Amino acid sequence: MKAKTMVLGCLAGVVILAIGYEYGQTQLVSARAEVVAGPKANEPALNIGVVSIKRALRDCKATVIYREKAIAENGEMDIKEEKLAKEVQALAAGLKAFQPNSSDYLARYLELLQKQAELKALQEFNPRQRISRELLWTQDLYEKILQITKELAAEKALDLVLGVDEPEFPIQRYEELVMTISTHKVLYGDGCVDLTDEVVARLDKK
Repeated sequence: MKAKTMVLGCLAGVVILAIGYEYGQTQLVSARAEVVAGPKANEPALNIGVVSIKRALRDCKATVIYREKAIAENGEMDIKEEKLAKEVQALAAGLKAFQPNSSDYLARYLELLQKQAELKALQEFNPRQRISRELLWTQDLYEKILQITKELAAEKALDLVLGVDEPEFPIQRYEELVMTISTHKVLYGDGCVDLTDEVVARLDKK
């Protein structure tokens, strides 16, 4: 009796497993069919837009004006550094004309140390100033791009807007390649509404 019960139990288990497998296969086939066929007829398609952040940052008039100003300011900083460097060289060479430990020698030596300290401070400060200026500028412009994108998306009844920037090949550094792979998410976007030109136009108006 027990053996018969065990046999029936095993048969029942096999049947249940078979039914579960068939159901799973049916669901899998159905899911694959939906992917191939696309969204169902009664499901509205998403309206998707794209914006090239890189191109918007690069092409707007504000960036052109900023770059010209930054180049001029960087040139002034470089000239000041070069002038100080030449003064330091001249003071160091002029020390040889004075008697060591004389009052004139010590006065010249103090001036040399002060110029060297000023030059070192500039050499450390100027790069930091350039980076901070670039950071603040880019951040401010990026915030404006995001705000304009939201406005355009609302006006055009878009459900989603993606940032799309094509990588520039060849990529020379491995770290840059890794960064490109990790940030380049939209690999293909044919049919999406490209808002980039409109974003740039509104940036120019601002």
